[in-house]
Amino acid sequence: MDRLKTDELVIRVDRSAPSCLRLDWQGRSDGANPGEAIAPFFERVLTEAKGANCFVDMHFEALHHFNSSTIATLIQLMYASGKAKVPLRIVYDAKLTWQTLAFEGLERAAHSFGSDEWPKVEFFPVHA
Repeated sequence: MDRLKTDELVIRVDRSAPSCLRLDWQGRSDGANPGEAIAPFFERVLTEAKGANCFVDMHFEALHHFNSSTIATLIQLMYASGKAKVPLRIVYDAKLTWQTLAFEGLERAAHSFGSDEWPKVEFFPVHA
């Protein structure tokens, strides 16, 4: 499992840091149901991260677009990481207005759920 490729979306896996599994999202995610491909891939990522006692570091700086179906998928991924007790870090490009708006909304959603179901989910705006 080194990457996921579906339509115009590529998610690359980087294992070079022992403390995390880094996922670099690239391209576009604008399919009608991105969760069909992303959810099983992310389950394998969570299993590996839990076994290695590390967190998942998702980077979106190279993602050009994602739709509302992808937002729903990201909420499901955050929930899955909580169930697996695997911390999650989300890094996005704050210079891109659409990313800032989307991830600020996701951060509010993450904080609205009970803390028993969610491990630490951190959001990091960067200026890529």
